Amino acid sequence: MALSTFTIKTRWPSGIAAGLVLVVTFGTLGAVILRADFSAGLGAADWAAVRFTVTQALVSAALSCILAIPVARALSRRAFRGRSVLITLLGAPFLLPVVVAVFGILAVFGRGGIVNSALDWAGLPQVSIYGFQGVILGHVFFNLPLVTRLILQGWLAIPSERFRLAASLDGSVSQLLERPMLRQVLPGAFLVVFLISLTSFAVALTLGGGPRATTVELAIYQALRFDFDLGRAAMLALVQFGLCVGAGTFVWRFGAPNAFGIGLDRRIERWDGHAWLDGICIGLAALFLILPLGMVVLRGVPGLLDLPADIWWAAGRSLLVATASATLCMALALALALRGGPMVAIIGVLPLAASSLVIGTGLFLIIYPVMNPTKLALLVTTLTNATLALPFVLRAIGPSVDAVKADFGRLGATLGLSPAVWIRHIMLPRLRRPIGFGAGLAAALSMGDLGVITLFAGDGGETLPLAMYRLMGAYKMEAAASAALVLLGLSLALFWICDQGGRTNVDL
Repeated sequence: MALSTFTIKTRWPSGIAAGLVLVVTFGTLGAVILRADFSAGLGAADWAAVRFTVTQALVSAALSCILAIPVARALSRRAFRGRSVLITLLGAPFLLPVVVAVFGILAVFGRGGIVNSALDWAGLPQVSIYGFQGVILGHVFFNLPLVTRLILQGWLAIPSERFRLAASLDGSVSQLLERPMLRQVLPGAFLVVFLISLTSFAVALTLGGGPRATTVELAIYQALRFDFDLGRAAMLALVQFGLCVGAGTFVWRFGAPNAFGIGLDRRIERWDGHAWLDGICIGLAALFLILPLGMVVLRGVPGLLDLPADIWWAAGRSLLVATASATLCMALALALALRGGPMVAIIGVLPLAASSLVIGTGLFLIIYPVMNPTKLALLVTTLTNATLALPFVLRAIGPSVDAVKADFGRLGATLGLSPAVWIRHIMLPRLRRPIGFGAGLAAALSMGDLGVITLFAGDGGETLPLAMYRLMGAYKMEAAASAALVLLGLSLALFWICDQGGRTNVDL
């Protein structure tokens, strides 16, 4: 079997995968363009939403980067018991359901939270978490760990010999080594956080709201669910797509280090800095991240046994959607990774230029004339979640696929193995680790998604994140706390099962 034959025989799965991604991204965009009301233009409230969206994304990205620098520097300079566990926990917010994190933030900073209770005890005025400051706080909570890991890898990539050389030359470590590294790493990290904050929906839905704290995605949701103004929703979706394309282009241009790389425990002997200052930075960051999760557990345990039956049905629907979404996402990622090439790489990152609300709006416009969209709520949610997780999963398995093709491709061709046999016996056994990680990542992201389901779900088809959000909206905080604990446990369990499943009996 020639290598070209293998390429030809694997072209049709990649073609189907690429076609599906193009339909979900550009196809839904086409539906949005056809329905957009260009004659009406954007009103004053719409422009205010655009300004708020860009402003909060810029501030969120800037604060996340500024706060992450001292934390990453401290972690790179200090070795202590539990350091590897803390670094691992820095990846948890990426898998954490947004609505769960918001509940934890409210438990700490909300009206009845720890901070306001302490202020009230001290006779000081309370602080409000809702509005602009709440959206920023939520985004920093999610993005601070991500930026910390990105910058930390930049620090750990500096060879230890260079620190010794800087010391021997009586030079400043900051000026000679750290500032050049930050100039290389920070632009990509800033733009990644800006893009994430630009497309954030659940944080703005729960902590924003009101005329002064409405994002474009929240305006799309309001136009569809409350006003049923399809033309305005389509116009806003087109604006959001344009914002995402602009930010995504910069992300692709600058790039960013892999946030899930290895080598985070490599020791570099450092003698600069103050141990007490590094300890304060690490302690405050750990407290900021761990305390909200601890409050979710503390408040959620007492009411677990009293949860209504519809919450458990919602949990079952979420598990079904997450499993199907992860399976579909892995199939798409494997098909594209096996094909390879520049076009596949471009198609693989197209979902970064879209958001769940833009895709959801397009699918709603396509389905609505034909049938009731609520009947396809779970199917649409599965398809959207699989597409949006594709860039992350493809990045997780792509390098491993390329390595196996380079190492064993010619051997398989020499032995005359068919593509199916080569993939089954050569490729897949060597991809179990990245496949397990990628599947767990896709499942966890889908499990906690509160995006397109808000447009399609009726009263009886809600997922667990939507059910929890509705409990919070009805001020049933005890039940919401228990639902948050269930959602957190299921999300982490799905990731752990998939990730560990990819590691079982693998010695490669």
